[in-house]
Amino acid sequence: MNSTEESLSAPHILDYTYKRSLGAVLSKFFTGLRDKKLFGVKRKDGSVLFPPKEYDPDTSESIDELVPVKDTGVVTSWAWVAVPRKQQPLDKPFAYALIQLDGADTSFLHAVDGGSEGAMKTGMRVKARWADETIGSIKDIACFEPA
Repeated sequence: MNSTEESLSAPHILDYTYKRSLGAVLSKFFTGLRDKKLFGVKRKDGSVLFPPKEYDPDTSESIDELVPVKDTGVVTSWAWVAVPRKQQPLDKPFAYALIQLDGADTSFLHAVDGGSEGAMKTGMRVKARWADETIGSIKDIACFEPA
């Protein structure tokens, strides 16, 4: 390859700096995580969404009545991760599970340190294991473990 056939290159940095105001609902949610408290949001029909949303997914109405939910719940579905990758939440085998927290009517996805695939069950009770240092992030819940 001579010099005229060599590929040209130039540095290119793709950057997208963006900040969003969290608003009243999500601010309280993330502040609660920092304080090791969990909040869902109550819909007009009385059901509780967790994690909270600013708008009802069925009616698109604004919803802002935050209610506490517990850091315990039930596994409603799960999938075992036998060989975790570097970017995954645990460095040992674990389950990704849909968990319905006590006081909520919806499930959310998080990691469960269940010990082994054979120990995981739909319907098993779990409890949040909080991170040693909380900062107001969903990662403040390190994972869930059998309750």
